[in-house]
Amino acid sequence: MGRSPDETQPLINGEGGSKQNYSNPYGFLYPGSGSVSTLDFTGEHEDQRVLTGTNEKLEISDQPLDKVKKIDGSDEHKIGQILATAICGNDITSSIFYTSSLCTASAGIFAPISLGIVCVVLYLFRKVYGEVGSALPLNGGAYNVLLNTTTKHVASLAAALTMISYMATAVVSGSSAMQYLSGITDKVNVYWATIALLGFFALLNLVGISESAIVAAVIFIIHMITLSILVFGGFVSFFIKRDFEVVRQNLHGQWPADYSLDKIAQCEEQNYFGKNFAFNIYFGFGAAMLGVTGFETSSNFIEQQEPGVFPKTLRNMWMIVTFFNPIISVLSLMFVPVCDIAMNNTGVLASVAEVAIGDWFKIWVGIDACLVLSGSVITSYVGVIGLVRRMALDRCLPQFLIHTNPWRKTTHWIIILFFVICSSLYMIVDGNTDTLAGVYTVAFLGVMSLFAVGNMLLKYKRSSLKREIKSPWVGVVIAFFSVLAGLVANIIRDDIIVYYFGIYFIVTAVIILTMFIRAKLLKIVLFFSQILLSGNAKLKASVFIGDAVKRINSQPIVFFASKDDPAYLNKAILYIRDNEQTNWVKIVHCYDDENPPVPALEENIHFLDKCYPKIRIDLIKVHGPFTPSTVEKISDIMNIPKNFMFIACPRDQTYPHSIGDFGGIRMVFNV
Repeated sequence: MGRSPDETQPLINGEGGSKQNYSNPYGFLYPGSGSVSTLDFTGEHEDQRVLTGTNEKLEISDQPLDKVKKIDGSDEHKIGQILATAICGNDITSSIFYTSSLCTASAGIFAPISLGIVCVVLYLFRKVYGEVGSALPLNGGAYNVLLNTTTKHVASLAAALTMISYMATAVVSGSSAMQYLSGITDKVNVYWATIALLGFFALLNLVGISESAIVAAVIFIIHMITLSILVFGGFVSFFIKRDFEVVRQNLHGQWPADYSLDKIAQCEEQNYFGKNFAFNIYFGFGAAMLGVTGFETSSNFIEQQEPGVFPKTLRNMWMIVTFFNPIISVLSLMFVPVCDIAMNNTGVLASVAEVAIGDWFKIWVGIDACLVLSGSVITSYVGVIGLVRRMALDRCLPQFLIHTNPWRKTTHWIIILFFVICSSLYMIVDGNTDTLAGVYTVAFLGVMSLFAVGNMLLKYKRSSLKREIKSPWVGVVIAFFSVLAGLVANIIRDDIIVYYFGIYFIVTAVIILTMFIRAKLLKIVLFFSQILLSGNAKLKASVFIGDAVKRINSQPIVFFASKDDPAYLNKAILYIRDNEQTNWVKIVHCYDDENPPVPALEENIHFLDKCYPKIRIDLIKVHGPFTPSTVEKISDIMNIPKNFMFIACPRDQTYPHSIGDFGGIRMVFNV
């Protein structure tokens, strides 16, 4: 199971052996006929020879296995509820520094209502994410759920959105953090300090996620203390001073007496001015949706979290946002004129802190803003590491990305490349992150909507899949259309963001999709090489390109078949052919004394092997029950990662194992 098919089977058009007959340069397209083999997990022998092209019976000892390994490969770095919440919480709570201003600019005095509606939508998404994470507890977020409900191509486009979101988050948050720091001390060069910050957190992630999470937890605790002082201290200060003048002016749409004519003219240019309450609430809702950015992050490193932690992180984030976002908006309107809030994109909380509590707390809030926005950079690193690693394991991205260093077992290439890309992007825009902020808006809302779509597909196509959390259909539909409404509001408000988003998305999508068609591209190169070259150069090109295509297609794919229905088997072959780059499929059938092998399986596999000359189809009969332990043994013996193993989604919810118990195998269709 660990060698290329052409080592044991003759090519249909050529000679046998490991050398191809290059009289036909396209001979590599035909991997030869399949074979039938047997694994017996009940014997006492320790023979673990690799079965390829034989009819031998292989017996291995029935020794107990260690725990089932996740395909992520980082089981030793599990984190608990506090650390996981801190990683996500820094991102979702840092948005309060600009959401209050953005929402007020569109909603005016109705901003707290818009923010409250977003909290209701977030509660629905808490159920949406919880159900998906319960049914498919694997890294990848929207990519993971769409991978198991649609095609790999569709899932990869969702992943492209997520990567753009993380990239923009890292750059925008890092730059904003350094801007706050420069407001405290003029010795900071924002441009180079931002690049240094990105590099610092790259080093932290090279050390390991646990260590990064500890730093994130410290930042998160400081931030929660700061927001608590601001809220409780602000309300106490308001009722002690009993100064209702600002509140009265805001409620009646009056300008403060010290406003100049130019200032009034600027206020009248704000989005909220002169609009009715429905207009204000709707566009305020669109802006307020940015206040929940980071909620999707937890699903991208779910495998690094201890069992049961994922739904708790969702609950914690929802509770924090529901408490702080609307109430801080109310507090702002109590101390600061609505126009000043709308025109102050980054310093609203600092202004409120200064008026309500004092200058010293304004400095405190500035330091806290710097820290928590820096924590958002950690979130971006952690999220993108989990997502890119999963995509590389699935061969959607180059394989070198999954290499780990021997020191800390971290995926150094992902971390280094993410730092290089973010730093280069920041240099390209010359420190102006306004464009990236718009790209971030569309990418984030796109990811949220695709996650809702994935949940609906999970309900429809994988309804029998075991899950501990279930979200009602009506809640998922409302959540989906709410996000679409928010996306439309942001596009109407600033339609140029679609143009810039399109550029970033197309570049990212092209890189990913190229991985899917690289074998076809090589075949095109081979075709033209046969026309343009001659003699020895033509032969060398054939050998080189043929070997390259064979390396791409040499990854065996396993499908665990429970019955011999030819339509059922053919459906699996078609899915694998359309979604995986391989020409070698191994049909594995598990049986035991109580459930003997299905009678016509071998005959039907032989027939399908002839129907697909460009795919070698092997049958391996395994004497053993279909359990996570058996799958782990098969993965070890065949040297095939579990993310290249497929099953049909079981219809019986009484099946004792969930899909997460198997550590990464994928579903192709319902039984």
